[in-house]
Amino acid sequence: MSEGIILIIDDNKSVLSALEILLQSEYKEVKSISNPNQISSFQNLKDIDIVLLDMNFSAGVNSGNEGLFWLKEIKKKTPNTLVIMMTAYGDIELAVKALKEGASDFILKPWNNEKLLTTLKSAYSLQKSKKEIDILKTKETNLKRIINKEDTNYIIGTSKALNDVLKLTNKVAKTDVNVLITGENGTGKELIARELHRLSSRKDEVFIAVDMGSLSENLFESELFGHTKGSFTDAKEDRIGKFEAASGGSLFLDEIGNISLQTQSKLLSVIQNKTIVRVGSNKQIPVDIRLICATNCNLDQMVANGLFREDLLYRINTILIEVPPLRNREGDILILADFYLNKFMNKYGKFGLKINQVAQEKLLSYSWPGNIRELQHTLERTVILSDDKILKPTDFLLNQKNDISTESLPNTLNEMELIMINNALERNKGNYSAAAEELGITRQTLYNKIKKTDK
Repeated sequence: MSEGIILIIDDNKSVLSALEILLQSEYKEVKSISNPNQISSFQNLKDIDIVLLDMNFSAGVNSGNEGLFWLKEIKKKTPNTLVIMMTAYGDIELAVKALKEGASDFILKPWNNEKLLTTLKSAYSLQKSKKEIDILKTKETNLKRIINKEDTNYIIGTSKALNDVLKLTNKVAKTDVNVLITGENGTGKELIARELHRLSSRKDEVFIAVDMGSLSENLFESELFGHTKGSFTDAKEDRIGKFEAASGGSLFLDEIGNISLQTQSKLLSVIQNKTIVRVGSNKQIPVDIRLICATNCNLDQMVANGLFREDLLYRINTILIEVPPLRNREGDILILADFYLNKFMNKYGKFGLKINQVAQEKLLSYSWPGNIRELQHTLERTVILSDDKILKPTDFLLNQKNDISTESLPNTLNEMELIMINNALERNKGNYSAAAEELGITRQTLYNKIKKTDK
């Protein structure tokens, strides 16, 4: 028995009874009404899978206009409901007209039971497929919205250096050219990539970011191009790669300078041909992506040293966007500090914190080698460990080793400890738990040592 729900609309009660008897063993539910005027007040019409609708309801009238009218009314209320017309008058022109108005099929009275059941079965299969497609489209739209949503990432600042980058980004975004974004670690290269996507004609499609530096040589092809079931030991099912997943949208390849020459060759082939081949398959699959790459490496120097393919550099470098380091963004340091201060006050429920003048001067005089990422982690640590509402210079733990001579050495165990803590936090991107584990101490001990060194 099918799970479908059928509604029969016919003024002939004998027809209703015959169809109910025929269909009740075939479908989950069979409903019927003898007066089409009841359609307007019919409950849950949207739940009906198929409507069997008579073409004529008034005595002596066989034009079919009544049926066409009610067909339009049903389609107005529930456009996705399938409607099959029924009539005792076999008029081809009428049938064509009904199909143009949105009917799915046409049945003549008296009907052949087997043919009618086949027609309904085909219509129900089509309806079920449409619903499944609608559900998948809804899920896809929601998934894209979730993937593209970046609640905590903003491009913040008013400096000329940043505005120059944003002006170029705005110009380039409207095209589909490949873009290479360069800049030091922590400058916000991915934010610029996302801005390119947001301002492009692909903004409603997916943005997929891939950290190329984290991909092992063995998994590179599988991750980027996909694989077929059984193509290698752990390939238990077919899987699409990042290029296929991003088709129609934007693909961001971060740390492009960290891949091997062999991997560069495979990547170049895909970019040139705009097709991929899954591991274990020979079938070429076309992909339509906006390619954005980023690196903190000097790719021109790498080309000169034979470490990066010159032809690949030309392919990914149609437009170059250089993101300035934080130290060159005059005026943005305190704006960003205020942004992250408010963000982490809300996150940790510690409100009313202010940075005093001397502390602001300390932030401005620091070189910020880790750029925005370092500033963000510094403000998070400061908010977590703060005891007073007014934040003083001693509340900000800065990595002073970057601002002093490399020949200077710590004079005390406490200084050595501080350097080790700073290095561990930097390596683990501010993750206290990971840094504590690396240092062989508990998270609470790490907190206590940081507070101790700040006093």
